[in-house]
Amino acid sequence: MRIIFFIGIVLMANVGCARIKVEAPKEPIKMDISMRLDIYQHVAKDIDDIENMISGPQKQAKPNNSQSRISDYFITNAYAQESLSPEVEAAVSRRKQRRSDLISWEQKGVIGENSIGLVAVRVSDSVDAALKELVSAENSDRMVIYQSVAQKNNASIAEVQKPYAKRLQDDAPVGTPIEALNQANGSYEWTVKK
Repeated sequence: MRIIFFIGIVLMANVGCARIKVEAPKEPIKMDISMRLDIYQHVAKDIDDIENMISGPQKQAKPNNSQSRISDYFITNAYAQESLSPEVEAAVSRRKQRRSDLISWEQKGVIGENSIGLVAVRVSDSVDAALKELVSAENSDRMVIYQSVAQKNNASIAEVQKPYAKRLQDDAPVGTPIEALNQANGSYEWTVKK
């Protein structure tokens, strides 16, 4: 009887257990993974921090909010300032010292801000050795800054130069030649800032 009972339990166990067959699906498994990389946000903050040291904060219109709080006059946002490398600090200092000379030449239309954030000579017959040295020194210091910002944000130099060029063109005085994107044909063309 024990043998029959044991055989019965074994049969019930085999019949009662579900069998699972694992097969690959006929169509590939699709996954929708959305990830947003905020490199440009960090690059823009670094650009603003450095350019604010050179030319002062960018002038922005304050929103007309009649419900502003009294605390807004006393409390502002504070951010941790990361220290700059000695090379970048030296480049920022030199750029700050030559800023007035650059503005003077930009207002005359002799030099301008190109689309990759460098100074370009626009009127070649007005160029002397001192101006060539000024442009070369400025572009050299800008490249030191671009390389530092790119390395810090794990970005390419080209990814830094595009937003940096926009900030420099925005800060340039009226009358400065700037290389701007022509929306109609998608190419960069020189125009005078108005």
